[in-house]
Amino acid sequence: MSSEAVARTTIPSAILLIGPTAAGKTPLGNLLEARGVNGRRCVHFDFGDHLRQAAAGSGYASALTPEELNVVRRVLQAGALLQDGEFGIAAAILKAFMTDRNRDASALIVLNGLPRHEGQSRALESVVNVVLLANLHCTADTVWRRILMNTGGDRTNREDDTLEAVTKRLGLYRESTLPLMQYYENCGVHCLGIEIGVETTTEQILARTTWPL
Repeated sequence: MSSEAVARTTIPSAILLIGPTAAGKTPLGNLLEARGVNGRRCVHFDFGDHLRQAAAGSGYASALTPEELNVVRRVLQAGALLQDGEFGIAAAILKAFMTDRNRDASALIVLNGLPRHEGQSRALESVVNVVLLANLHCTADTVWRRILMNTGGDRTNREDDTLEAVTKRLGLYRESTLPLMQYYENCGVHCLGIEIGVETTTEQILARTTWPL
């Protein structure tokens, strides 16, 4: 076995969830953590939630410097993405999470909100091994209706669900995150397409999906 292959086996495997805001990534990640996949334990890394916690001085804020915390607050306020040069912030939070929740590296990491673009995907290769991508696909109209209905049950008290903020997130997703399907397919990673409707529940997603792991 090559040294590169050996290195890949020593880092945790991960499922990457992508999809526009309100598609149901967070509820799905939580359910996968509760039930596991194919008998394997999962831990859900909700990057957006951890960023918000860090910005408020809780969670894994201690893994970041004061300057990095200021960057997190600026990015969240602007509704932007961490740039490649700021990836150390994401890596520090993810590593702190794995140390806390996956000490023996035996669990599948369910990545939600990271990576958000190809540059982050490349940088993550030394931290986790993405073995499956699940794309929760839904239209912009479906997104708005799911937000209004709170279909996933995770939009309560989301102050960033304004028209301007959601529109911006949808644009960023189309431009930066959706192309990860092609990137990971080119890397030989299996990519699932999961259609999400206005009333599609997390239980339905799990019941209808076969996870080829």
